[in-house]
Amino acid sequence: MDLRTYIVEDNATIRENLIGTLEELASIKALGWAETENEAKSWLAGNEGQWELTIVDLFLKQGSGLGVLEACRGRNPKQRVVVLSNYATADMRKRCLQLGADAVFDKSNEIDALVEYCIALCEAPRPGA
Repeated sequence: MDLRTYIVEDNATIRENLIGTLEELASIKALGWAETENEAKSWLAGNEGQWELTIVDLFLKQGSGLGVLEACRGRNPKQRVVVLSNYATADMRKRCLQLGADAVFDKSNEIDALVEYCIALCEAPRPGA
């Protein structure tokens, strides 16, 4: 069963490669994507129960991934939000976790860990399954 995933990433090349990689290796189904904080917040608010995973970059064309994290604070406990950023410093990881991120991955050297995370979510029992 595919993991219904929403992507918040403003770099088209990175976004397309990420979606292709995760669809192939980790059985995700990309529901859509946003390039700005406002687009992401609007989609997430309008599709509250439709997604299982949201992957968020911190630096966006408008706004910040931190605002997207804040908007996800009231999500269903079964929904996961992870950060994928080139700016995954110790301080930023701590801040993201404080804002409710379930995990933080560095784009430059933790893509394999993100794939493993997604695979583990796919393999976990889900309600109604």
